[in-house]
Amino acid sequence: MSTAATEPAILLADDEEELLFSTRLILRREGFTNVLTESDSRRVTAVLEEHPVAVLVLDMTMPHLSGLDLLRQVKGTHPGLPVVMMTAVNDVETAVACMQAGADNYLVKPVDRTRLIATVRTCYDLGRARTELDRLRRQLSAGTLENEDAFRDIITVSSRMRSIFFYLESVAPSRQPLLITGETGTGKELVARAIHALSGGRGPFVAVNLAGLDDTMFSDTLFGHQRGAFTGADRARDGLVSRAEAGTLFLDEIGDLSPSSQVKLLRLLQEGEYLPLGGDVPRICGARIVTATHVDLKAGMESGRFRSDLYYRLCSHQVALPPLRERPEDIPLLVEHFLDKTAKALNKARPTAPPELNRYLAAYRFPGNIRELEALVRDAVARHPGRILSLEPFLTAISSDLAIPPDSAPSEERCRTCLLKERFPTLKDAEEYLIGEALELAGGNQRLAASYLGITRQALNKRLSRSSL
Repeated sequence: MSTAATEPAILLADDEEELLFSTRLILRREGFTNVLTESDSRRVTAVLEEHPVAVLVLDMTMPHLSGLDLLRQVKGTHPGLPVVMMTAVNDVETAVACMQAGADNYLVKPVDRTRLIATVRTCYDLGRARTELDRLRRQLSAGTLENEDAFRDIITVSSRMRSIFFYLESVAPSRQPLLITGETGTGKELVARAIHALSGGRGPFVAVNLAGLDDTMFSDTLFGHQRGAFTGADRARDGLVSRAEAGTLFLDEIGDLSPSSQVKLLRLLQEGEYLPLGGDVPRICGARIVTATHVDLKAGMESGRFRSDLYYRLCSHQVALPPLRERPEDIPLLVEHFLDKTAKALNKARPTAPPELNRYLAAYRFPGNIRELEALVRDAVARHPGRILSLEPFLTAISSDLAIPPDSAPSEERCRTCLLKERFPTLKDAEEYLIGEALELAGGNQRLAASYLGITRQALNKRLSRSSL
């Protein structure tokens, strides 16, 4: 599918064929790949039904059906469609009539090229935003995704992740940059690949990690070079921007970009063009830019490490991925997935996870998120020969960082009610209450309960032996 087919169109309606041709040429040179023209006012509504249109540029005076009548008709059937009226009459009453009929802007012929481009671009962005919002509302009300298959590599049953999928599906057709934030190991590249699959671009998905690239390497990697650009450049080389033409360029670890490289990326986003090293003829960027970082870019702006103008360019669309500790319902599903994957990779029989494993994992903070969980499962499967996994590899790795899940901890009011029944509680009362709560939260698992209490399992056994529990 071509980019022109996936991008909403700009529809130019005017009875002057020469004006249609020149205006279409101007807009295409500015990067609008899908520009439709119609010289018969009677055909405009049919074109709107046949094609997704983001903005309509409509001439005021046309045979058969006047621009003002057509404007009222279009606003009746497509109330959210931005319409720009063009007329040779510079008259206040005419302009007021157009605005009252629903026009979003008004241009007087002959139209200044700069004003034409600025007006169309503003209305185009407005139309895209309205279309995306309407689609998101329809999807949320229906509760179904249009393309479930695009998210097949993201293992989740989390309602929070599901909401993110709806948002991604809504903004995927946009060619505006998208910023993905989240801790290390939360699956930012998987989300970027899903965006690419949903976008319909005919080009490839090209990923590059920017961490550790100095300014020269950044320029050469992204923009390429001409022959003789530097010592050893005995032949020209295309960069990744060129390779991702009509596809998606994924820039990971954008927060580690040097200040000089930030300037070059800003130009790429602002102007839609770049210069290969040693070149003097700009090239057009036809790739969708998706970026990701685990760094707090707002803090980087405050400290001067990250340019604010680049940040606001990058986050035309933005999504923040939750860490694994905030979606514990996904842990059992992920464990099963990684058991299957690891057993197949190691050519071993698939082992069974002990039933208490998921309870331990849900109490772990997972600083490395999903990537860390996969490493834990891989290590346990690799070292264990039996059919049932041992808990020991997991406990060795996570036992020092177990905590009560936030949504499971007893409330302060409940603690006070239980302890202050008829008299002031003794130390023995408080100890027995805390041990009972910990055992209940741990599902009777003494090792996990001891972790919640901050004592060893042996110490817990001693307290249990002398208590009434």
